[in-house]
Amino acid sequence: MENSRAQWSSKLGFILAAAGSAIGLGNIWKFPGRAFEGGGGTFVLIYLLMVIFFGVPLMLTELSVGRASQANVVGAFHKLGHRNYSWVGWVGVVGAFVITCYYSHVGGWVLRYVVGYAFEAPEIYADPLGYFYAMLGYGAQGATFFPWIAVLFAAVFMLLNAVVIIRGVEDGIERFNKIGMPALFIILVILLVRAVTLPGAEDGLRYLVSFDWSKLSFQTVLSALGQAFYSLSIGMAILITYGSYLPRSENLVKNTVLICTMDTLVAVIAGFIIIPAVFATLGPDQVGKGGGFAFVSLAGVFEQMPGGRLFAVLFYLLLLFAALTSCISLIESIVAFLTEHFNWERKRTTIWLSLVMFLIGCLYTCSQAAYPLKGIWFDAVKGVSFPAFCDAMEFLTDRLMIPACALGVCIFVGWVWKPESAVAEIEQNGVRFGLKKVYEILIKYIAPLAILTILILSLATGTTLS
Repeated sequence: MENSRAQWSSKLGFILAAAGSAIGLGNIWKFPGRAFEGGGGTFVLIYLLMVIFFGVPLMLTELSVGRASQANVVGAFHKLGHRNYSWVGWVGVVGAFVITCYYSHVGGWVLRYVVGYAFEAPEIYADPLGYFYAMLGYGAQGATFFPWIAVLFAAVFMLLNAVVIIRGVEDGIERFNKIGMPALFIILVILLVRAVTLPGAEDGLRYLVSFDWSKLSFQTVLSALGQAFYSLSIGMAILITYGSYLPRSENLVKNTVLICTMDTLVAVIAGFIIIPAVFATLGPDQVGKGGGFAFVSLAGVFEQMPGGRLFAVLFYLLLLFAALTSCISLIESIVAFLTEHFNWERKRTTIWLSLVMFLIGCLYTCSQAAYPLKGIWFDAVKGVSFPAFCDAMEFLTDRLMIPACALGVCIFVGWVWKPESAVAEIEQNGVRFGLKKVYEILIKYIAPLAILTILILSLATGTTLS
């Protein structure tokens, strides 16, 4: 069984693919806004500590489970002799499925803006909000219509993902990331140079490297923890799946540190691009986070920036590569489970799975503006509520499924499979893991408590910490 499974052809291929899974839209459009709100350097410092003390151990844990089992995220718990914990894998698979349904459509929006800035930049500059809403099926005077533009680009985005997945681990995922990840970093550096050389950018740079301790609060720490936690693809079935393709000869500790470093570097550089650029063009009051900021507010930045049209295309290409590498990893984790658990053929599984997720994602896009589609949710503040379908999908994954899966992995490794087993896997081929005692405390006590805090506060206060 172990020898029949796909494996990464090289260490570089795995690192780029795993880093690609972690580096997503949240690194680029959420981190800068959170860094600004959290006091610049204060938030960056706390974020780095969260990555070191929680991100690295949790990623190492999921990779060790995957490599030890050489199985998909559900089969991993069976292979390790604990069928009762297969629910953790099921939560991860279903969570990855729901995330892909809407993530693929947001990726389509990004693709639309690459084309838009290349050919229609004046239209975007003239009415950034109107352009965004028109894409989502909301026109002038409040008229609504089917968002065919957004849906069309989402279909193209999903097709790109499917083509890569059908080609397999080595010829598809690994080969794409060997092109996509270097391209992402090249674009990142170009945008960084442009941003920091803008007149007035020094104020934004100064803000990012200064420490405003008045912004330090428990909520700031939780925000940094949530950002680090979700940014690294923990609790999404991805890392166990990718770890299962690793040969025993790979050093899990070094690879984990390198992947976390690359992911964190992208987030921090994004902060050093967006915050100085906004300070230099629109002023500090306009720094924000999320899709509205990325698609609407940044239009003013590019309009005022010399060569802004070119840099807008580069920025959305950066987002596109980040979205593709993350979405590919999500789909692969689901395809790996379906093909191994049900013995389905890879190409046919990928095609039908992609089609189903795309169609469900259409409801996500339609509920943004065009149609009043509702979902259902419950939290301690509002009780049973009926938010927009798009919000309900994100609530389900961000507030419940991702932290529940990660918590389940911690409980499994900390108390059932035992940290000693994880350490034994980590130390394969003579690798020395000098922090095994610290790791045991983190994975048994501290990490579960932190994740449980996120889970409880999300459900109790109705706040999304990712």
